[in-house]
Amino acid sequence: MATRGQDADFDAIVIGAGHNGLVCAAYLARAGLRTVVLEARAGVGGTAASEQFAGATVNICNCDHITFRTTPVIEELGLAAHGLRYLDMDPSTVNMTWDGGPAWTSHHDVEQTIDGLARTHPDEVDGYRRYLAAAMPAVRLVFDAANDPPSLGGLTRKVLGKRGKGVGTLLRWSRRSAADVLRSYFSSDALLGPAVVTGPMVWGISPELAGSGLGALTYAIRHVGTVGRPVGGSGMVPVALRAVLEHHGGEVRTSVRVAEITCEGSAVRGVRLDDGTEITAPTVVSACNPHDTFVSWLKSPPSQADALVRRWRAAPAEQGYESKLDAIIDTPPKLVALGDHPERIGSTVVVAPSLANIHHGYEMMGRGEVLRQPGMMVNVPSIADPTLAPEGKHVFSMEVLFTPYQLRGGWASSREPRRWLDQFASLTEPGFSESLGEWRAMTPDRYEREFNLPAGHATSFAGGPLAALRNKDPELVRYETPVKGLYLTGAATFPGAGVWGASGRNAALTVLRRT
Repeated sequence: MATRGQDADFDAIVIGAGHNGLVCAAYLARAGLRTVVLEARAGVGGTAASEQFAGATVNICNCDHITFRTTPVIEELGLAAHGLRYLDMDPSTVNMTWDGGPAWTSHHDVEQTIDGLARTHPDEVDGYRRYLAAAMPAVRLVFDAANDPPSLGGLTRKVLGKRGKGVGTLLRWSRRSAADVLRSYFSSDALLGPAVVTGPMVWGISPELAGSGLGALTYAIRHVGTVGRPVGGSGMVPVALRAVLEHHGGEVRTSVRVAEITCEGSAVRGVRLDDGTEITAPTVVSACNPHDTFVSWLKSPPSQADALVRRWRAAPAEQGYESKLDAIIDTPPKLVALGDHPERIGSTVVVAPSLANIHHGYEMMGRGEVLRQPGMMVNVPSIADPTLAPEGKHVFSMEVLFTPYQLRGGWASSREPRRWLDQFASLTEPGFSESLGEWRAMTPDRYEREFNLPAGHATSFAGGPLAALRNKDPELVRYETPVKGLYLTGAATFPGAGVWGASGRNAALTVLRRT
């Protein structure tokens, strides 16, 4: 059992009840530490949560989970016993472009995917096989490496355990652009575009940028991992994590804001809330963005943290670029490209611009503009899970990428969100617009206002295990800081964004080794 802070209020304080913060806290509480989670919002989960809208359950972000299911978290914490149940999605995605042509489906099973490609895009089959031969071993290595705090020795053992498979791809692709990698296997925008929408566009970058090559792993990820959705919405993950934490004696306090992380000598002392309340603990884990942690909250840090604070104070501020629409609809839309399989709108449909237009959209974003035909990920989650929608209705979900925080003219009076719906309607049979009921748009300004994301941006670690070994910000990959007892977790730390949870687990393992 870990050593406890005998005179402190708690053994560990976790700031932020996003899913990584809850994962970390659950492991600490399970190990016997008196653990409290402090959350500014009224509920837990952050952008991994679900909430009620117009009588439906809608997800704050997209509903498809892959990486979380590749970690040991679900089994080790016994989340199934606390209400978490997944529906496997097959096909995992349906891929199409704005330029027309048949849609093609990604399945977890490789041969099923290739059989479909042979019918719709036969000239791409050989390239897809060559792509998977290179990419799948790399994905397996990435997933395996993510499940432990990164170290040269640990990664070397994993590479040797896999007889070196995948490491060559990681080395080569990490130096190239995603566009160059993909063009070496595919020739059609039908395969190039969707890979970029679910890869570099999700990262907010152009596929033409050098060093973006690991974004090309996106198709292989769906063959190595299994896409699934929690019954009841994405928010069932944080709900189950909170239940585990409380089962082990942990505590969650919502609607409380941290104003300071306090220090005493060379070590952390605890936190002070905005109402002046002080809570003490020898361990503080911030599951929030590092800039706020080190620049806004850390007070009177020891001298060994001076360089850390200066580095984060000088770090450029990034801005959000993702939006999400949720709507209540009478009937699911019928996409013309889906032909005789209209039910496939229940899976996520990737609507992709051409590679050239995606790069153009990246440049437009810098001017506060949005592509006329942007990258979209669309689904009707209530087809697979009817519990999400009011009786006789469905939930329509649409994520739109490269939607800048500093939109020209501002978001408040913009027609952009409605335009996206109209643009999507051009891909459907008549009746979609008439079927729309209440709808809302979560744009970057709302993510800032309602989810405490500065400039609407969810900071994310990118680059994979090799980047973790040579990262210029070691606290993002080691989870600990120069201040004794102060740790980091969250999407900004290795292995990165999405509903993954590995960062929370790795941070907890690091804390437990040090206490």
